[in-house]
Amino acid sequence: MFVSVPRKIKNLFYMLFNPTLLKSYVLLRQYTMIAPSTYIANLKIAKSAAGIKGSIVECGTWKGGMIAGIARALGPRRNYYLFDSFEGLPEAEPIDGDRALKWQKNKTSPYYYDNCKASKEDAQRAMEIGKAKKTSQFVKGWFEDTLPGVDIAEGISILRMDADWYSSTYQILDSFFSQVVAGGYIIIDDYYAWEGCSKAVHDYLAHYKRPERIYSERGVAYIIKISDYEQ
Repeated sequence: MFVSVPRKIKNLFYMLFNPTLLKSYVLLRQYTMIAPSTYIANLKIAKSAAGIKGSIVECGTWKGGMIAGIARALGPRRNYYLFDSFEGLPEAEPIDGDRALKWQKNKTSPYYYDNCKASKEDAQRAMEIGKAKKTSQFVKGWFEDTLPGVDIAEGISILRMDADWYSSTYQILDSFFSQVVAGGYIIIDDYYAWEGCSKAVHDYLAHYKRPERIYSERGVAYIIKISDYEQ
């Protein structure tokens, strides 16, 4: 006889069976909006890339709690790049969907988080907790201004995208997908949350005829780059 286990109980066991990763969440919970079980899922994906050389790049970092957790999981000998406007999200556009437009207009919502605005100092404090502040670079500005032309010399082993909207997500892929090393991971935070984000991912992969698939670790979407051939 099959017995359905409630999701909350599944999440609780998931957290308890990953005590080291849960500790990172406890230490950094004030620096992230991500739920604990989802936070741990991000870290499990990141640990899958532990043997892959390259830098860690996060685009859309808020207070830095997620990438700081990744730094705790992978260690301070990597280079960590944190790209964010530190002024909140840009304006959602029709391509991002009605729900995104309504969310951004509802400034009294408890999930608005001041339009996801945070300071660079918040992220710096988070990376200090992650014991990687000395190997971290914090790049402030809108993606269309800061990402084009950036060369991550050692390549990217993990690219984490938390950009919400279509244009921002596409800009990240356009700037960094080619720099992700073969076997590297691209974590897509908003793939299941906002239609603009998922559409940008699909449009990019289709435009360049990429063979990669979308995988999921407990609701966290990610791509494993199959090859590093020139586009």
